[in-house]
Amino acid sequence: MDAILAVEDLRVSFAAHAAMFTRDRRRIVAVDGVSFALGPGETLALVGESGSGKSTVARAILGLVPYSGTIRIDGRDVAKLPRGERRALTRRLQMVFQDPYSSLDPSMRVEDIVAEPLDIHEHLGGGARRDRVRELLDAVGLSRDFAARFPAQLSGGQRQRVAIARAVILRPSVLVCDEAVSALDVSTQAQVIRVLAELTREMHMSNIFITHDLALAAKIADRVAVMYFGKMVEVGTSATVFPAPAHPYTQCLLSAVPIPHPRVQRGRQPIPMIGELPNALQRPEGCLFHPRCPKAMEVCRREAPAITTAADGRLVACHLVTARDAS
Repeated sequence: MDAILAVEDLRVSFAAHAAMFTRDRRRIVAVDGVSFALGPGETLALVGESGSGKSTVARAILGLVPYSGTIRIDGRDVAKLPRGERRALTRRLQMVFQDPYSSLDPSMRVEDIVAEPLDIHEHLGGGARRDRVRELLDAVGLSRDFAARFPAQLSGGQRQRVAIARAVILRPSVLVCDEAVSALDVSTQAQVIRVLAELTREMHMSNIFITHDLALAAKIADRVAVMYFGKMVEVGTSATVFPAPAHPYTQCLLSAVPIPHPRVQRGRQPIPMIGELPNALQRPEGCLFHPRCPKAMEVCRREAPAITTAADGRLVACHLVTARDAS
């Protein structure tokens, strides 16, 4: 299956704030050698703790932060295209941000917010423009009366529906959802997820769904990529990763997800991580996860594990998995 989006050796770093009267020029590595591909109609979940680099990957793909590495859309390297071709190609990538209020202009009415991508890329006339906006409002479950409202007159769920309508009005090939439902209550989350699923199916979109909610990722994603400290540590199908995680970090994350059955939940044994994320300016030697890993070995302190293909086809960066497969 040909990839709509292919990311190879993506790296993003930021200059650290220097202390007063010093010439400290160190950089914070936010994304370190990330590679993945996204197929047509596929939903890929990027999961991990806050600070793992998930949102930075998304922003690099959208061209919102400088990066090194290669990002290809339909096999074409975005960075090597002339500006006009790049703009035409990147309109196929759209993003839904976490905070639906700060991502909407409070001085604009809903109709103008949703139609803004059309005004930039297609320049439709008034009647056609209005019809497209109303069509999208219907698709996200809002009545046409909402077109005349301002963001301050909407609830959080309604604002996020408006943000989704704006993102999909150009019928993108890839929709990036950055914690798109984390600010919503559970019932509203379910409604918005249903809207996203219907639009994805109708428009044949691929999705990158960024979330810290592993239970949600397990329900909606075809594949999952687990990130830690800027690196991918485990990548595989939801059907293989969630029932039997291979990397100790994935095991720790999943053991913290509550099960909605009191008896089963009481009988679970959580796998605790040791301490907190390391200082971004003092990256550990060897495996980045070893200072927090309950299963760390001596080799983990010396050598960074390469990402390898496990017996079931998933990709894992862990010395334990390598040693187990070798035996």
